[in-house]
Amino acid sequence: MLMPKKTKYRKMFKGRIKGKAQKGNTVVYGDFGLVSEDKAKITSRQIEAARIAINRYLKRGGDVVIRIFPHKPITKRPAEVRMGKGKGPLEGYVAPIKEGTVLYEIGGVDEALAREAFRRAAHKLPVRCKVIAKAASEEVK
Repeated sequence: MLMPKKTKYRKMFKGRIKGKAQKGNTVVYGDFGLVSEDKAKITSRQIEAARIAINRYLKRGGDVVIRIFPHKPITKRPAEVRMGKGKGPLEGYVAPIKEGTVLYEIGGVDEALAREAFRRAAHKLPVRCKVIAKAASEEVK
């Protein structure tokens, strides 16, 4: 699972995900990118499941780059515990995603192969996604 090596604080406030992505919204490393169309918190397990789906379909053919990282700690209280007594223990890490964020990139494969790999990966993620090409992402700027 992806998680930070070290954090300054063990627990963090929830916060809100507002607006569209200003950074990380263009394809940089590959030829095609999987872009989020919603706001969400994607867990490290979901990121890993989508990565495995992409790699299995490509049969290690292309270069896959993960553009998101789960750095935000999420806590959870046990079931049927009374109110109070502080914040719960650490459950895992999530990556807060704004709409327009490039989640994954693929390089070195043709478009049909990349689209199908991204379609399979999108089923593992809690957001609606679309596929963009490198030239299309440069026009958005």
